[in-house]
Amino acid sequence: MSFYRDEFTARSAAVRVRFGAGICKAVAEEIEALGARRALILTTPQQAALADDFAALCGRAAVGRFTGAAMHTPVDISEQATAVARDLGADVLVSVGGGSTTGLGKAIALRTALPQIVVPTTYAGSEATGILGQTENGVKTTLTSPKVQPEVILYDAELVTSLPVGMTVTSALNAMAHAAEGLYARDRSPLSSLMAVEGLRAFRDSLPQVTARPDDVSARGQTLYGAWLCGTVLGQVGMALHHKLCHTLGGSFDLPHAETHAVILPHALAFNAVAVPDLLAPVTELFGHGDPGLGLWHFARDAGAPLALRDLGLKEADLDRAADLASANPYWNPRPVTRDGIRGLLQAAWAGDRPAT
Repeated sequence: MSFYRDEFTARSAAVRVRFGAGICKAVAEEIEALGARRALILTTPQQAALADDFAALCGRAAVGRFTGAAMHTPVDISEQATAVARDLGADVLVSVGGGSTTGLGKAIALRTALPQIVVPTTYAGSEATGILGQTENGVKTTLTSPKVQPEVILYDAELVTSLPVGMTVTSALNAMAHAAEGLYARDRSPLSSLMAVEGLRAFRDSLPQVTARPDDVSARGQTLYGAWLCGTVLGQVGMALHHKLCHTLGGSFDLPHAETHAVILPHALAFNAVAVPDLLAPVTELFGHGDPGLGLWHFARDAGAPLALRDLGLKEADLDRAADLASANPYWNPRPVTRDGIRGLLQAAWAGDRPAT
């Protein structure tokens, strides 16, 4: 099918992307290419050992570590890390990890204008965007700015071979959500649609290989390729219902980010397929079952992804409030968003039911 449109605007950020097994060893070279000399290395507490590894790779350029990155990018932690960066006189940020660490680097860059080198260890895709989501007082908000767009991304398949299979699956579905929603974005372009389909295809083909053999470097490389494509789509177009629901559930109920995306995605696509079946036809072609939501639900189930919000800790009593929050200030969406419609979607996702078709 052709993605031609009579009118469109295409945009892409000036980002240097390097792929390859072992490419993370070039981090010192990339610091020098940016004209920087004082790198602050960022990770989560769980990946603190990686901060030491990258300090060694950065050599004399490493002036400090901040290992407090947290899910949903809490503003108070971002302020702490920004103070550390300023105290150290850092002139570049090296973010090693998934969406939490990438988000922290972006939050610091927003406040300091420091350049960023991102080394992803998951498939979140945030590294490919100029989008930052921050949480304060239980509310998650997002902004888009060139200030938070990373300058360099190093995709190293060797770094993700140790990512547990469960996290691999949910992180992949998180990335796939960017591409799936990009297909019906009102500001989509032929380029973003082509990347979306290619990104979804890359995950469809490689994720089963990775779950069967997590140390398969070639398959891991293909999943990173998919993550880059899906993340780039997220950086080029606006998101809709799926992302609104995930931001609400994550920011207001502290649900885990990738797992929430994995559960919500099939239901959000089934909801919107009623309005734009033609735009979601590529998803049906890739995943089968005659419906994009049902096809992705089967794909997620077969990969071992979580299927129910209740298994992530959301209480059934929270569904009314979640529906109120998600429908109060909805993102643009191809199908009208109503409180009752969202409430029904959330009920099915909470219970782990097959998405309505």
